[in-house]
Amino acid sequence: MKKVLFILGPNLNMVGIRDKNIYGTETAESINNQVKKWADEMNIELEIYQSNHEGEIIDKIHSAYQNKDGIIINAGALTHYSYAVHDAIEAVQIPTVETHMSNIYAREEFRHKSVISSVCVGSIAGFGKNVYYLALAALVKIFEGK
Repeated sequence: MKKVLFILGPNLNMVGIRDKNIYGTETAESINNQVKKWADEMNIELEIYQSNHEGEIIDKIHSAYQNKDGIIINAGALTHYSYAVHDAIEAVQIPTVETHMSNIYAREEFRHKSVISSVCVGSIAGFGKNVYYLALAALVKIFEGK
């Protein structure tokens, strides 16, 4: 069974509460439960981790080294400026999929640039919670060598 780390960055614990017109009304807990179910159905052991602190996220990425087969990350606002998160992803050399529930290219201009995408195998944005399902499916294909 493949092991995947699912990282949620700053403010993603507030999904369902903040910016309902962007993120909807479904709670972070409800979405996490669905992602866990999807992972189980895909025969993936999933660890979900959320933090509002950049250093803790970096430490968690480091902990995945030689312990996880893949990473899914929604780094939130850290996506747009955290070269430290970029460097952590690059250092562990684990297939990482960048995700965003909203279409970052249809939002404020500062959100149009991702400093982590260059060290990720791909990016999925704009499909709400379904970005996490798509990221899991992409990792399964990568694990299968497809």
